[in-house]
Amino acid sequence: MADRVEQARAESEAASAEAPSDAGAHPDAAGARSDSERGAGGATREDAAADARRKLDEKSLLEQMGGITGMVYSAIPVIVFVIANSLGNLTIGIWSALASAVLITIVRLARKETLQPAISGFFGVAIAAFIAYRTGEARGFFLWGIWVSLVYGGVFVASVVVRWPLVGVAWNLLNGTGMAWRKDKPSVRAYDIATLACSVVFLARFIVQRWLYAENLTGWLAFTKIAMGLPLFGLALIVVIWAIRRSDRRVKAIVAEQEEAEADLEQRLREKYS
Repeated sequence: MADRVEQARAESEAASAEAPSDAGAHPDAAGARSDSERGAGGATREDAAADARRKLDEKSLLEQMGGITGMVYSAIPVIVFVIANSLGNLTIGIWSALASAVLITIVRLARKETLQPAISGFFGVAIAAFIAYRTGEARGFFLWGIWVSLVYGGVFVASVVVRWPLVGVAWNLLNGTGMAWRKDKPSVRAYDIATLACSVVFLARFIVQRWLYAENLTGWLAFTKIAMGLPLFGLALIVVIWAIRRSDRRVKAIVAEQEEAEADLEQRLREKYS
């Protein structure tokens, strides 16, 4: 009896050893299924994360430029300069504008707000005040911003002419998404439109403010500097976000098609040589 039990056990173990398991008989197929399932789940998670990151970046785009508070902060030194210059003289206006800029910078740093707008805002006021001091005219306070607008507008237009629209270059470099968008003509065209929208803002500022400067209308210069600042750029920002979303959708679809084609080719090669 015992001999028959031992013999049956031995035959059972031998049969188990000879029978190929699902994973062992088809390692490529099992690996492919595992890779496919993992890839599908991973792609879903990665896509969701990418979409969330893109929406967060778009939402913070205005904040990176200073946000609504940045618009208010940038207007304060201009208003202070005009009022102090009117009530006192140019020297009082210059020092009052500088003092307000220093105070705003300290407040923003204390509140741990975005550092770049605070620092650039202070240096912008400092340069404007220096030019006003050197020219001896209140309108000189606005001269730096006028010519900076012309330079920015020219750079944005030039980037479109050379087929490297600055909005697309800057956005994709900052977000680490590479230059795949440049191979897609509709994406390049969308970024061209967004870049030109930004250039229109800068050039409009230059044209209007340069005319007011020539007419020595300091009060209107202050008004247009505020009105044609962040509020006007907000309109261009709508076009920028449209271009970003259009390009991201197209590039995402192109990458998905390439990955699908590569997976299909890999599967056919496996079937051929398995």
